[in-house]
Amino acid sequence: MSSHSRRVPAGWETESEEFEYVPLRLPPEVTRISASMRLAIQAEFGGWELSRVRLYSDGSRRVLLKRKKTVHHVPDPAI
Repeated sequence: MSSHSRRVPAGWETESEEFEYVPLRLPPEVTRISASMRLAIQAEFGGWELSRVRLYSDGSRRVLLKRKKTVHHVPDPAI
């Protein structure tokens, strides 16, 4: 999975007082099960939760993760 393709689909909110967001692009060769496991690891250890997913006809996905803002710096997901 490649991290930080900062473009997000139209209509996806990425600004909030309460949450921080990170968009990801999952290439077509990443299976749904593999993506699910990797995102679950990010949720467990980084505090991220799934906000949006968009599946494209080529099999790639755009994913938007969110988490509550904190005063402590936690690195962005390196999926």
